[in-house]
Amino acid sequence: MEVKRFVCNMIRENTYVVSDDTREAVIIDCGAFYDMEKAAIKQYIDDNQLVPKHLIATHGHVDHHLGDRFVFDTWGLKPEVAGGDEDLMERLPEQAKEICGEQLTADDFAPVGRYLTPADTIDFGHSRLTLIDAPGHSPGGTAFYSEADKVLFTGDTLFRGSIGRTDLEGGSMFLIIQSLRMLSQLPDDTVVYPGHGESTTIGYEVASNPYLDR
Repeated sequence: MEVKRFVCNMIRENTYVVSDDTREAVIIDCGAFYDMEKAAIKQYIDDNQLVPKHLIATHGHVDHHLGDRFVFDTWGLKPEVAGGDEDLMERLPEQAKEICGEQLTADDFAPVGRYLTPADTIDFGHSRLTLIDAPGHSPGGTAFYSEADKVLFTGDTLFRGSIGRTDLEGGSMFLIIQSLRMLSQLPDDTVVYPGHGESTTIGYEVASNPYLDR
């Protein structure tokens, strides 16, 4: 599994393009807002002859969706996000003003393709991502996990050395701690790709992150 990170928008959010040897790919948390960010993602996909099959999101905060319209217009993909964040997805223009200071309308975002449940899987090429329910940063927070490749996309639930905010609408410190305890049970060598900042591993976080324990 090949993972390419793009740091996007005014919040410095991580957008990932994930592919395998079939050249099928998924785009995770597309926050591309500026033209140069969109161009970089498209060039990477074109240069590697990738075929995006899914646009998925770890949660419904706007900085992870500023590029959804670009993906929809370019590859015809609609965002797939957990149903617990449906209210947030319906309020993306309001979030854009509150969080990013940008005046956007519903037309600046793509329509939701489907609301996911923990029973769903994201399949592309020879690869599969399973869903781990991980609320706390938002009600519908979701981690995407490849057991075969030992790769985990945590959105804003788990960062290198820290965790996501719980003081936003729908956030809960109790729930995020429960989510972190569950994620900490994954193998130590699982590579963690967070929604902001650098990658890490479960083992490193269990050993050094004050919010994680077993």
